[in-house]
Amino acid sequence: MGKYVRYICALLLTVFMTAHADTIYTEVPDTPEPTKIYLFYLHGRIIENSGPRPTDPRFGLYDYPAILETLSSRGALVISAQRPAKTDINAYAGIVVSQVEKLIERGVSPGNIVVVGFSKGGAIATRVSSFLRRPHVRFVLLAACPGGSAAPQISLTGQVLSVYEESDTLAGSCKPLADQSEQLRSFKELKISTGKLHGAFYMPHPVWVEPLLDWVHGVAN
Repeated sequence: MGKYVRYICALLLTVFMTAHADTIYTEVPDTPEPTKIYLFYLHGRIIENSGPRPTDPRFGLYDYPAILETLSSRGALVISAQRPAKTDINAYAGIVVSQVEKLIERGVSPGNIVVVGFSKGGAIATRVSSFLRRPHVRFVLLAACPGGSAAPQISLTGQVLSVYEESDTLAGSCKPLADQSEQLRSFKELKISTGKLHGAFYMPHPVWVEPLLDWVHGVAN
């Protein structure tokens, strides 16, 4: 029964991606448009196990398709794929690094590439930043730092925006991680207060989406 449910979820996500094929991709396009912004979205762990629209008893509905659509709403081309269960963080970060390098090889400016990660996806994004070491690639970390603690093996690079929820008991500020990162080009952090715990990022709430999109698209605050 579990395999059947996962199959249906994967099928529904494929249908959604097909319907938005002009703005949302699961792989790096063969012929990218150099003037476009390419935004990688790395989802949370629950999507690995339960499909694109799971419900957590504590945090509610995680609407992965709605988040992808919202992230593409100002013209960014979004690249995102549902990871397999128990995906290794470091190994998947290596995949994303390879995808970013492919975009650059195919003519996209590093400054037009943004890697956004939430929760486990945020942990992957921190490693992409650490492994990639391209100062103009940008990163958005959503509830990505457990307990607000630093990770000794991670050294962020590039330009980083961190967003965390004040009521979240699973993740906090990424400033300790930024402080230990000597090659970080820039760091900005936003604390939101929705009272929704980790679930604040399960839906495309304007309180975090709008500042994120403003930052991605260079809108002055």
